Amino acid sequence: MAQTELCWDRHVPLPKLGPVQAKVTVAVVALLCFINSYDGEFVFDDSEAIVNNKDLKPTTPLSNIWRNDFWGSNLSSNSSHKSYRPLTVLTFRLNYLIAGGLHPVGFHVLNIILHAVISVLMIDVFTILIGGLDYDEKGWTVNRAPKTSLLAAIFFAAHPVHTESVAGVVGRADLLCALFFQLSFLTYCKAFNKGNDRDARFSVQWVVVSLVLCAAAMLCKEQGITVLGVNAAFDVLLICNVNVYELGHRILFRKNSPGLSEILRTGLLKRLGLMSLGGLSMLYARWRIMGTGPPAFTEVDNPASFEENIFIRIVNYNYYYCLNAWLLLCPWWLCFDWSMGCVPLIKSATDWRVVWLLLLWCVLIGLISQALCSPDSQRRRTLTLGLVLLVVPFLPACNIFFRVGFVVAERVLYLSSAGYCLLLAYSLGHCCYRWIKYKKLTCVMLLALLCMYVVRCALRSHQWRSEQSLFSSALSVCPLNAKVHYNVGKNLADRGNTTTAVKYYREAVRLHPNYVHAMNNLGNILKEQNELSEAEQLLSKAVAVQPDFAAAWMNLGIVQNSLRKFDAAEESYWNALRYRRKYPDCYYNLGRLYADQNRHVDALNAWRNATMLKPDHSLAWNNMVILLDNTGNLGQAELIGREALKLLPNDHTIMFSLANVLGKLQKYKESESFFLHALRIKPNAASCHGNLAVLYHRWGKLELAKKHYELSLKLDPEAPGTRDNYNMLRRKLDQLKHSAP
Repeated sequence: MAQTELCWDRHVPLPKLGPVQAKVTVAVVALLCFINSYDGEFVFDDSEAIVNNKDLKPTTPLSNIWRNDFWGSNLSSNSSHKSYRPLTVLTFRLNYLIAGGLHPVGFHVLNIILHAVISVLMIDVFTILIGGLDYDEKGWTVNRAPKTSLLAAIFFAAHPVHTESVAGVVGRADLLCALFFQLSFLTYCKAFNKGNDRDARFSVQWVVVSLVLCAAAMLCKEQGITVLGVNAAFDVLLICNVNVYELGHRILFRKNSPGLSEILRTGLLKRLGLMSLGGLSMLYARWRIMGTGPPAFTEVDNPASFEENIFIRIVNYNYYYCLNAWLLLCPWWLCFDWSMGCVPLIKSATDWRVVWLLLLWCVLIGLISQALCSPDSQRRRTLTLGLVLLVVPFLPACNIFFRVGFVVAERVLYLSSAGYCLLLAYSLGHCCYRWIKYKKLTCVMLLALLCMYVVRCALRSHQWRSEQSLFSSALSVCPLNAKVHYNVGKNLADRGNTTTAVKYYREAVRLHPNYVHAMNNLGNILKEQNELSEAEQLLSKAVAVQPDFAAAWMNLGIVQNSLRKFDAAEESYWNALRYRRKYPDCYYNLGRLYADQNRHVDALNAWRNATMLKPDHSLAWNNMVILLDNTGNLGQAELIGREALKLLPNDHTIMFSLANVLGKLQKYKESESFFLHALRIKPNAASCHGNLAVLYHRWGKLELAKKHYELSLKLDPEAPGTRDNYNMLRRKLDQLKHSAP
């Protein structure tokens, strides 16, 4: 039986819209906030989860999705983060198939659409949580708080803290998890579509469907299992209409509780039993899939969790909760990463930041007391359910049950923000009801808040469009974060601005002296700038801090080779191969070391290992051909060159080297063919023109030789030997001209 609207709802400063109009309005707001991220690039974690993830490619067996983690690594691997999200990866793979490749527009558009759909469904969720579960004669849900639920949904659609989940493609996990979370909750509500009689039977089938959708949410992101807690709270507070405070008081003081038997008759225990069984089954399956070992995180990921002093650990955890609460209240300072010194640890009770902990708990205790002790039953239920929706989805990220790999992560607030939006809209509705004379002021403040949200979303979405703008935006928010400086430097280096990149890498190392990746990248740049001594020092420190850092060992070997410390370089290369057996680039550089020492057989073996591990390793193939050519093994050089071209038919460097070999073997016609093919691929290669001219010179095609000598000298006037060969040819042509009758 339908009930009337809540008395305070009509005072909310929004027009009363029909169900369809309300949903269209929320969808438009969601699209307006994030639409400018549709043509963004793949940024930050997208490179590992999408660009470098082989599970997205059609050539990879589909079954790999169910065996690998979110990043494409095998779940049994020690390096795996144990993030098991196969349904999310499946949607990435579908994006890849539909677009015919890694085109970011399709990925971003789907994220924006998903957020709009989730925001629209939030109206239905808020309708039930605020106004209760009521049905009309036709079985349709009655919205007793149309304005408040609409306002809460608009807050959710426009909240800037969602930018990471919407504008970052890897945020798809949070979006899909939220979608199935909502569907699981709404499906659970359908189990009670029997009218308002609390003694009416519930539908077991709908409860089971809700559990299936919960499992789907969990297969999108681990946080999805928390919907069971929200469903249970909804059942106790709305379906069974339990006054938690009164019930607890009666049980505590052992007073008779005549309502308890009535609650049990509603089938609550049966439903809670079904959900408990389903939840435990999901956790067991997740445990079996993940393996017995938890993911390995380092101290820089979550420094508070490594503190031995339990008091300091608890204080810092609570400070992290304060930061999350602040991001919900004032989402202006947003950052893609909050680790590595961004949030210094609280070491003592005299730290002024402890005030924020006290303030947070004062607010929470005030809300909890209102949720439990208010004489208004409707207020008790709404506040309690709002707090449940705020807190329960956040529990997996709170470090209580297990260590997490971050300090603060805006993406984990996507679901929790729904509880905040509900509480905010509910509070505004009551303020408008109590202070009617300030209604205009309230309208102005509400409009200003919504405008601020929309503007902040638009600005933040724009920052997420490229790594350059994303990383740079973090410098003002987290100037003490070494990872921010590292990422800015890496982005600059990738775009060729190594001079400025050095400055940011140095700052990253200054802020975090044991930052091995920053030391490795800085060492690489210094190596290219021929500052070999400092590069050696940095790379030596990197491998001392992290002995299994294979890339740093290899780079150290390259520097030591350049310093002609051959024995040390060889040892560094073998250390790299000890920690990463399948390392083709290391074998290639080891081959170069052996070649510099005239250990030709060892060099050839190293390069052959590189090509076995990576068949398209062009440099290794080319160096084998050149070495065999230089040592006079022309027949073997020809065989290697032809083998390489079967794998790399359009590699002009291998064609060039093979053409030189064939020319020396006097296979002039075939040599000419390879030279010309290489020039079609790279027409401005001066060395190729020069060597083709030498071929024609030997072959006796002097005019063609003259033409290609001139082309080579035009492209590179300083080409070694070309000028001498050209002058020699001109003298020969002059002699032939004078000797002609």
